[in-house]
Amino acid sequence: MTAATPGSPPARVMWHLLEPYHAVAYFADEVRESLASAGMRGFWMGYFAGRAAPMGAVATGVVTATFYGFAPAMVSRAIPDAWGFAAPDRVWAAKVDGVRAALSRLLGDADVGVEEAARLAREAAGACQPHGRPLFAAYADLPWPDDPHLVLWQAATLVREHRGDGHVAALVAGGIDGCEAHALMVAAGRIRREALQPHRGWTDEEWDGALARLRARGWLDAVGAVTAAGREARAGVEALTDRLAAAPWDHLGAESTARLAALLAPLVERIDAAGVIPYPNPMGLPGRATGERG
Repeated sequence: MTAATPGSPPARVMWHLLEPYHAVAYFADEVRESLASAGMRGFWMGYFAGRAAPMGAVATGVVTATFYGFAPAMVSRAIPDAWGFAAPDRVWAAKVDGVRAALSRLLGDADVGVEEAARLAREAAGACQPHGRPLFAAYADLPWPDDPHLVLWQAATLVREHRGDGHVAALVAGGIDGCEAHALMVAAGRIRREALQPHRGWTDEEWDGALARLRARGWLDAVGAVTAAGREARAGVEALTDRLAAAPWDHLGAESTARLAALLAPLVERIDAAGVIPYPNPMGLPGRATGERG
């Protein structure tokens, strides 16, 4: 994902604010421990099963298709084996328990404005439509929790997966496969190869093949730098992603969206200050030091 800058569309600005709140589910110790107690063997089994659980006991191909950027071989090391250790509903319950504990630790006394933020975020998520958004659609069928922090987290997750499904559609429309998308992001200077490639499971041969295809397309030059054509292609994908993610913020309106952003900012600052989200990270989320957060 491209960083938000002054004048960025609301969809991109709000992604920068909602993503850290959502990503507690990946990086907080409480979530990892809860998933392990449910039978998940290792971080990546917990990640794949925990994120895919709302879709049910789906096969490897479904997870590979919907998660898109991960190498099929990496997915197959966790799915479908995970469902033999715990059913999807058990995995999801463990994940939510972990998120609840993590948010209690990080934000337990930050009650001012949380109920309002949860209400606004839930309203925004309610404007998202499931058509052509398989991962979002699975999450949209989940019941809502009662705790305001969890309501806000679930709304952030819904909006995030709605945007993610749209991003996959934009990449497919642009003829960019999962490995190429990451190789292009590295070439653009968003993250180092060694900080991304191992976390998406692509072998050196697969990664170098993606670079070769990008060079053949004229998107990278001989030394691996992004060309003008490559920047244009990448910008086109990001612009389409933003357009496809606009519905919740169009529905909420400029004033309420700005209000939600103001309410989220101190919560995100506390999550950042706790060091829960690593920077750089495979999500492409910029850190505080870059000055790029929306």
